[in-house]
Amino acid sequence: MKLDITGLQFSYNSFPVLKGMDLKLKKGEMLTIIGPNASGKTTLLKCINNILKPQKGTIMIDDETLNDLSMKNIAKKIGHVPQSGTDRFPTTVFDTVLMGRKPHGGWKPSEKDLETVSETISRLGLENIAMRDIGEISGGQKQKVLIARALAQDPDILLLDEPTSSLDLKHQLEVLDTVRKQTEEGISLVMTMHDLNLANRYSDKISMLKEGKIFAAGGREVLNHKNIEAVFGVEVDIIDVEERPIIVPERPL
Repeated sequence: MKLDITGLQFSYNSFPVLKGMDLKLKKGEMLTIIGPNASGKTTLLKCINNILKPQKGTIMIDDETLNDLSMKNIAKKIGHVPQSGTDRFPTTVFDTVLMGRKPHGGWKPSEKDLETVSETISRLGLENIAMRDIGEISGGQKQKVLIARALAQDPDILLLDEPTSSLDLKHQLEVLDTVRKQTEEGISLVMTMHDLNLANRYSDKISMLKEGKIFAAGGREVLNHKNIEAVFGVEVDIIDVEERPIIVPERPL
């Protein structure tokens, strides 16, 4: 599976948000989109998932244009976990994950659906809370459940919008370790994030957005002094700790 985005443009009414964006992603790669608030990160994910319709540009999944796919086929190919909120679902963890199987069948789950859900819950280490109400579990557990629901779709591409927001440090690492493992199993991942150090630690590719355009893209080397200061308007220090660069914000420019 490969994702190929060319010349993507999107505006809310007459206000341009995405201004000619190009992205490429191969099977099993983890791409992190970073940038200031209102730089277009969430809008980009919504365009990839066909929630929003771009005014110009193309989104290709392998050799198929997104516009040529049915909503059901898009749901089979793309799993989307939006930013975490305060929603409470009056259902169990198991039934929440089971919702991810809807693109593959009808309202009554098949034996394969139930097997896939059980395997996904086991893969993410959620067996001990599978029968609990989702409103009774922690924020980190809930984020894993929402990722499990997306994975139950058997997608080729997983979209995560700020998956570590509002999580404590332990749950941030657990969630990112979980999704990193999925890329090792062949799923391609596009994730938005504010934490530059976590992006640097987990990503194969990084794209830096500024005012609706890609300011810099590549590997972890794009997280350098010049780019960070230009995109975020913040002076930083970058230090090496056991051969791992750590980004330390110093002051606004």
